[in-house]
Amino acid sequence: MGFSSQENPSLFFFFFLLCLSTVSAYTNTSRNNGEEGGRRELASWRCNWFRGSWVYDVTYPLYDPYKCPFIDPQFNCKKYGRPDNLYLKYRWQPSSCSLPRFNGLYFLRKMRGKKIMFVGDSLSTNMWQSLACLIHAWVPNARYTLLTQKGLASLTFEDYGVTLKLYRTQFLVDLDSENVGRVLKLDSIKQGKMWRGMDVLIFNSWHWWTHIDHIQPWDYMEDGNRLYKDMNRLVAYYKGMTTWARWVNAFVNPSKTKVFFNGVSPVHYDGRDWGEPLKSCKSQTQPFYGRKYPGGPPVAWVILNKVFRRLKKPVYWLDITGLSQLRKDAHPSAYSGNHPGNDCSHWCLPGLPDTWNVLFYSALFS
Repeated sequence: MGFSSQENPSLFFFFFLLCLSTVSAYTNTSRNNGEEGGRRELASWRCNWFRGSWVYDVTYPLYDPYKCPFIDPQFNCKKYGRPDNLYLKYRWQPSSCSLPRFNGLYFLRKMRGKKIMFVGDSLSTNMWQSLACLIHAWVPNARYTLLTQKGLASLTFEDYGVTLKLYRTQFLVDLDSENVGRVLKLDSIKQGKMWRGMDVLIFNSWHWWTHIDHIQPWDYMEDGNRLYKDMNRLVAYYKGMTTWARWVNAFVNPSKTKVFFNGVSPVHYDGRDWGEPLKSCKSQTQPFYGRKYPGGPPVAWVILNKVFRRLKKPVYWLDITGLSQLRKDAHPSAYSGNHPGNDCSHWCLPGLPDTWNVLFYSALFS
C-alpha cells in the first residue's frame, strides 16, 4: 500500500473543465424530466416540481413543533427561542402545477408493512424527523416504537407496520479504523449490506466532504491500494459518489426497492451568495425573492449531475437545491439546542425539510 500527499493534478483540471461546462446547465437540466434513459429520473414527468416560488400559506406549518415527540433540540427552533413565525408559513408552489398536500394516513395505508431508510448525514436526520412529524400529526394517538443506537434509529408505527429507519453515514463510502488511523475508503461500501432489503432508500451526502482540521473525521483517504494524506475534495466526492452509483447498479432490484437521492442542501453562511455581503442566515426572516439566485449552483450539484449518468438503475433525484437556496431564513442560526454558534447548515423543524418530504411523497405515489 503506497502513500501520497499529492492530489492528482489531471483530475483537478478535469473538474475545473467539468464545472465550467456544466454550471450553465443548472436550470436547463432540471427542466428535462426523465432524461438519461431512465437511469436518473426527476420526481415528476408531468411538470417540473422544482421550478417555482415560495408563497405564503396561512394553513402552514403542517404540524405543531410542541406536539411532535421526534424533533432533536438541534432543529427545534421554536423551543429554543426563535421569536418570528413567518418562516413557518411558506409553501413551495411549482410554476406549472400543484403538489399534493401531505396526507399521513394515506402514507401509512399505502406503505403498510414496508421499510423506508434514510441514509446519510445530519441532513438525512433532519428529513427523517420531518417525515416522522408529518405522519404523527395525522395519527397522534397511534402506537409507535422508537429504537436508537449508535448510527442507527428505527421508528415503527405499530398499527400499520410502517418503519422509518435512519442510517447515519457522512460519506456513504466506508470509514474504517486501521493501524495507520481512520481511513476514508473511496472505493468501498461494505456498510451497504445494512441498506439491503429496504422497500425505499433515500440517500444524501455532501457537507462532510469539505470539513478540515479538528472536525475532519478521517486521517487518510484510500483509493485503490494507495493512501493519501489529503486529496482535492471535489475529486474525492466524485470518486465516492461514483462508488455509490456502482453499488446501486449492482445491488438494487428496482422491482423491490425504490431509490431516491435528496439533492445538495445549501448553506447560507456567506451573504454574498444572495447579494448581502456582510450578512449570514442570522436574523433572516424572509426567503430570497429574486428571479435567479446569485450564488449559482453548488459545485457538488454539478458533480452529482455527472455521477448520475453512470446509473443504470432508476434513481429519483429530489432536486431540492435551487428551491432550498432561496430559504436563507429557514436555518436554526442561534436557535438550536445543541449546536452552539450560528447554524446556517441545518434547518428548523417545522420548516424546509417538510417540503422535501412533500416532494418525496409526491414522487413516491405518482
